[in-house]
Amino acid sequence: MLAIVITIMVLELKVPHGDSFEVLQNLFPVFLSYILSFVYIAIYWNNHHHMIHTCKSVTGGILWANLHLLFWLSLVPFSTGWMGENHFTSVPTLLYGLNLLFAALAYFVLQRTIIHSQGKNSILKKAIGSDWKGRVSPLIYNAAIAASLWTPMVALLLYALLALIWIVPDQRIEKVYRQ
Repeated sequence: MLAIVITIMVLELKVPHGDSFEVLQNLFPVFLSYILSFVYIAIYWNNHHHMIHTCKSVTGGILWANLHLLFWLSLVPFSTGWMGENHFTSVPTLLYGLNLLFAALAYFVLQRTIIHSQGKNSILKKAIGSDWKGRVSPLIYNAAIAASLWTPMVALLLYALLALIWIVPDQRIEKVYRQ
């Protein structure tokens, strides 16, 4: 599914008419938004892969929570395209942030659903620990969403900061498996 999201995003990158570097300048915001969203989808892909491998069994609740996450991630090509096409103006940048925030909340719901279904000694629960990244992310998303109303570039920097925080696949799960 996430490979399809990436494919849809890349299809939004239209080939420019012309053969000079000047024609590429208009594509810069679209390409920049694509890069940011590609990184986000890659982060979700890696961490989702790790998280799902902690499941000993899959319940209906996990399946629905997973679909909830996929719903929000499936909207990333739309919010990415709108933001890039409009050169990072306020409302598209705000919607992009809301899309990322709701995907993060859906990931949290999936995480909690897995922990609940796997019991108090679940591998995922052991791995998560204090989850400082999970706690700070919604705060940064909300700050970025608010900033997008006045200074969309600050919002973009905050979205990029969050991507940098999460760029390394979640090694907490790997550590639990090594023990």
